Amino acid sequence: MLKKPGPTQTALEIVTLDELVPKDHMLRRIDAAVDFTFIHDLTAPLYCADNGRPPLDPTLMFKALFLGYLFGIRSERQLVREIEVNVAYRWFLRLSLREKVFDASTLSQNRRRRYQDDSVAQAIFDRIVEQAMALGLVEGRTLYTDSTHLKASANKNRHDIVPASKSRAAYWAELDAAVEEDRAAHGQPPLPPTPPREPPQKPTKISRTDPDSGYMVREGKPKGFFYLDHRTVDGRLGIITDSFATPASVHDSIPYLERLDRQRARFGLPVSTVGLDAGYASAAIAHGLCQRGITGVTGYRTPTPPKPGMMRPSRFAYEAGTDTYRCPQGQSLTYATTDRSGYRHYRSDPNVCRACPLLASCTTNAKAQRTLTRHVWQDEREQVDAHRLTAWGKLVYARRKETVERSFADAKQLFGHRYARFRGLVRVQVQCLLAAAAQNIKKIALVTAPAKARPA
Repeated sequence: MLKKPGPTQTALEIVTLDELVPKDHMLRRIDAAVDFTFIHDLTAPLYCADNGRPPLDPTLMFKALFLGYLFGIRSERQLVREIEVNVAYRWFLRLSLREKVFDASTLSQNRRRRYQDDSVAQAIFDRIVEQAMALGLVEGRTLYTDSTHLKASANKNRHDIVPASKSRAAYWAELDAAVEEDRAAHGQPPLPPTPPREPPQKPTKISRTDPDSGYMVREGKPKGFFYLDHRTVDGRLGIITDSFATPASVHDSIPYLERLDRQRARFGLPVSTVGLDAGYASAAIAHGLCQRGITGVTGYRTPTPPKPGMMRPSRFAYEAGTDTYRCPQGQSLTYATTDRSGYRHYRSDPNVCRACPLLASCTTNAKAQRTLTRHVWQDEREQVDAHRLTAWGKLVYARRKETVERSFADAKQLFGHRYARFRGLVRVQVQCLLAAAAQNIKKIALVTAPAKARPA
């Protein structure tokens, strides 16, 4: 006989919170695998020890933020509502069923008043990486680096066009020395002294809503205001070892060497190989890697094509013994000078070129002279390019899609990493660090979980 069910919501039951959380829940594995107690000691200097009202426990606060990243909850107000009703979240945060959950404004006020920079987020990320290293999950010999864009909270149509400085790498002083050394080796006088290098300025779109973001114009990418997350992962299991945010107008190669050095110094990683895409295929990056004794494998960078009907520079063969270029007709292009940007200039003899049958497809110069350029660090660039063509190099480069590209795919699909949750470079940097730490936390839990507890 069909009966109408009676109300059961008010029935008194004696249960423990632990009983309500499934034994194979992800948060149980995370709680068993990762130690969060270091957060309290790490943040203690930011709190008054003997005055004021009791604050929200910083360990609880950061674990709550990790919940937002682990389960793709972008809104902190929604995160608080989920904590109120989700018993697994309460269990993970050590909140009882009757205990009142903190207000969402507590998170924003802590961010505004106490955690005003990225130092704590960076320290938390570093400690998580160290825990992965202690478990033997990080090898540190092969690292993969790439960047992905996060859409800024800014309307692309609301901007001002103002002069802005282009981003510069830290190798300019070294390049100046290399230029002077190269000129001296070729018997050229030193370049006249100039004022300290000032980054050149050009008209740039600056967002009125989020001035820290950068306007991105890249082939195959959406146009608008974005940030870039420059991420490095270890080649063994894909543990993220570095995350660094910049405006989208900053080229991938600009912060690369400095961030690589930080990882080697901070974690003592024995880096011997790096896998990079074509955006890092530059003479400066190749020189930096060779200096550090690191073997680089980079993607193929398509050279700028010449005008239709004109001859490609690749048709000219460089002869290292004589430091000249040989044209298809056999003429030698000899060294002329080295400019401030680090490029040697090789020029042909116009008297020979005027009688050349290939002149029309070789140059449109009024003097009938062809000029080629070669960077002072081009030898190292070619050495790095050669690694990609070896069988070993192809295997290294193929691992990119399984490591750093997979890491970004998971971040966007599962961790809400498509959009910048906040405005301002510092806050986006914190977002990138906490998202990367959350991915590492999940990876540690999955890898170290007992075989019977792992999902099929």
